[in-house]
Amino acid sequence: MEFSQDDNNNLPLTKFESMLKTNHVLFFDSEEFENIIHHYLNQGKIALAKKAIKLGLQQHPSSSNLKLFRIEVLVFENELDEADKLLNQLYMLEPRNEEIYIQKANILSKQDNHKKAIDVLKHALELSEDVADIYSLIGMEYLFLDEFENAKTYFMKCLEQDIYDYSALYNVIYCFDFLEQHEAAVEYLNVILNQNPYCEVAWHQLGKQYVTLGMLNKALTAFDFAVISDDSFVGAYLERGKVLEAQKKYDEAIENYKTTLQLDDPTSFALLRIGSCFEKLGNRELAIQYFYKTVKEDPLLDKGWIAITKFYKKQKNFQKALYYINKAINIDTENVTYWKLYAQINQRLSLFEEAEHGYKKTLELGNFELDTWITRGDLLLKLGEAEAAILNFEQALDFYPENAEIEYRLAGLFFSIHEKAKGVFHLKNGLKSNFDYNFIIEELFPDLLSKNYIKSLINSKS
Repeated sequence: MEFSQDDNNNLPLTKFESMLKTNHVLFFDSEEFENIIHHYLNQGKIALAKKAIKLGLQQHPSSSNLKLFRIEVLVFENELDEADKLLNQLYMLEPRNEEIYIQKANILSKQDNHKKAIDVLKHALELSEDVADIYSLIGMEYLFLDEFENAKTYFMKCLEQDIYDYSALYNVIYCFDFLEQHEAAVEYLNVILNQNPYCEVAWHQLGKQYVTLGMLNKALTAFDFAVISDDSFVGAYLERGKVLEAQKKYDEAIENYKTTLQLDDPTSFALLRIGSCFEKLGNRELAIQYFYKTVKEDPLLDKGWIAITKFYKKQKNFQKALYYINKAINIDTENVTYWKLYAQINQRLSLFEEAEHGYKKTLELGNFELDTWITRGDLLLKLGEAEAAILNFEQALDFYPENAEIEYRLAGLFFSIHEKAKGVFHLKNGLKSNFDYNFIIEELFPDLLSKNYIKSLINSKS
C-alpha cells in the first residue's frame, strides 16, 4: 500500500517521522512497518528505509517480510555476501516463500550469473499465483544474456497476464527491433490492438515499425490513431511530425511539432525540427529564430549549433558561421563535427593556418575521411610545410593504401624536396593506381613538369 496525502493512510508514516524527531520509540505493527519501508524505497530514501527496517526487526524479529526488505536493501548496496547469508537462513524457515527465490535471483543477477538466476525464477513461478512480475524478471535476465527470442517470449507472457503492461510491451518491441523482425512486430501489435483498440502505446509503436519498413502513409495512420487514443501523447505528435517532414509536408509537420510545445515543456528536438522545416520552406528568419531557441533550450545539443553554423555557411556569411562554431567549440572541445566545420569555414575565409589546425583536430578526434587528410595536406603545402604535408599523407596511406590522390601528392612533395627516388616510387604508384589523376602534379606542382624524367614517366604510362 502506498501512502496518500489525500487520506488517513499516511498516519503511520507521520507518526514514524515524528518519532524520529523526538527519539521517543513508538510501537507499529509489522504491516505498518512494511508500508513505511515500501514508501521510502519507492521514494529512493534508503537511509530512512534502513532505519524503519532496523526498528521494525527490533519490534518484530520473526517477520519474514521485514527480513526480506533488509535483504533487498543489502542487495541494492551490493552487500551480496551478507544478503545471501540472511537469505539462506530465511530459506531454512520458509522454503516455499516465492520472495526468497526472487531475491536469490536478484543476487545471482548482480553476480552476472544470469542463467542460474533464470532457473531460480522459474522455480519461483511454481510457487507464485501472481506470475506477471516473475515473467518480467525472467525476460530481463534473458536480455542480459542477449537471448532476445527467449526474452521476447517472457515479455509476451507478461502481456498475456496484463494487456495494459506497457513496460512489457516496450520490451517486446525492443526485442523485435533488435532481431530486425519488423513484419512480425507489426503482426504482434495488431494482435494487441485487436484486444485493446485504444492502446496509444501500441499505435505509436506500430507507426514506428511502419516507418522502419518505409510505409510512411501507414505510419501516419497509426500515429493518427495514437493521437485519437490520447490527444496529449507527445511522442505520437513528434513521430507524426517526422513522417510529415519526410513527406515534405513541412507546414503540417510544424503544426505537430508546435503541438508538443503546448502539451509539455519545450524540447530541443522539436525546436530544431521546426527550424529545419522553416528553412526548407525558405523562411530563413523563422528558421534561425528556432535554431537559436534550440541552443538556448539545450546548449549541449550539438545538432543545434551545427544547424546555426550551416545556416550561415549556406548564406555565405562565414564570419557569423565562425562566431557560432567557436561558441560551440568552447562548450565541447571534443566534438569532431564542430572542428570539421571550423576548418571548412576558416578555409573559406582564407585563414589557412586556422583551417589546418581545425583539420588536424578533426583527425586527432578520429575523423579519418579521405577528404580530411587531403585537404589538410594541401593546406600544409600552401603554407610551405612540406615535411608536415608528407607526414600527413604517409599517415593517410595507412588508411587508404595505394590511393592515387595521395600517391601523386607524395610524389610531388618528395620531388620538391629533392628526394627523387621516393618521388619516382610514389609517382609510379599513382600512375599504376589511376593514370587519370596525374593532373594533380600539374595542378599542385606545375614547376615539376619542366623536369624531363617526370614527363617521360607520365608519358610512358599513357
